[in-house]
Amino acid sequence: MSNFPGLPKLAALAASAAFVLAGAPAVAGAAALGPQAEACESNGSAVLVHVEGFKSRSGLLRVQLYEANPKTFLEKKQYVERIELPVTKAGAMNVCVSVPKPGNYALYVRHYVEGKGEGSSKSDGGGFSGNPQMSLMDLAFKRKPDLNKTKFSVGGSTAEVKVVLNYVQGLSFKPIGA
Repeated sequence: MSNFPGLPKLAALAASAAFVLAGAPAVAGAAALGPQAEACESNGSAVLVHVEGFKSRSGLLRVQLYEANPKTFLEKKQYVERIELPVTKAGAMNVCVSVPKPGNYALYVRHYVEGKGEGSSKSDGGGFSGNPQMSLMDLAFKRKPDLNKTKFSVGGSTAEVKVVLNYVQGLSFKPIGA
């Protein structure tokens, strides 16, 4: 059974899945955020993660990039890159993550509403690249999404991935307002 980074408890696990659309273009002209923003601004080998659908404008956003490898995907400390940023006051966040080489990758995005970077809040949300359907039972039993549905390719230029955050709402796990 795999360990989702930062998801030690069932409640936190249930609050962390997401709905992600791979390959959807980010908002034209939106500034890239994060310590690796230059890679996206220069159209280098990177991924621009367009994160939207925040439940609240507080806390911390964590973006973790994994190689599209079933042995390391979502395994503890097996990510290739990790970016953490305070949630902006408004709008979507366009987080740039550089990749070490062209290839296939997958993303895990988490919104820590309380900003601690720990899986302790039932209000936390998150997501994966590729639009996997995740149920509360999938999360409760720590079932990974299908890697074939979460992976995307990055070549010599910046790829774009759109992530719509999901949160637990009653007995459902879905985007706010859906």
